[in-house]
Amino acid sequence: MPSVIPADRLRLAGGRTLRFEGAQHGSGVSFFLVTNAPGQGPSLHRHPYSETWSVLDGEATIRIGEHDVVARTGDTAVVPPDTWHRFTNTGDGDLRMVCIHASPVMIQEDADEDPSR
Repeated sequence: MPSVIPADRLRLAGGRTLRFEGAQHGSGVSFFLVTNAPGQGPSLHRHPYSETWSVLDGEATIRIGEHDVVARTGDTAVVPPDTWHRFTNTGDGDLRMVCIHASPVMIQEDADEDPSR
């Protein structure tokens, strides 16, 4: 039966970001709908599957392996499986971005904040 999952059920405690894990809802993908203030972003991590980002509004500097790229409103970036990555809101306002995980469950390995990665 079709259903709608209310945003409040997906919202991370104390934040504005939504987390959707597909397996709980019969979907083969998972995602974050990120809303971050300038300077915010996750620490260095990787997944055993690809992650695709679509910037809805703002600017993100994305570390993919040893490379930094800048993505702005309308841009899409893809991180291959098992690649260390992170992003930071480097714009002047909020960053709104969809982070699509090619997996029905989110699997994440966090790294020490080693800038050489």
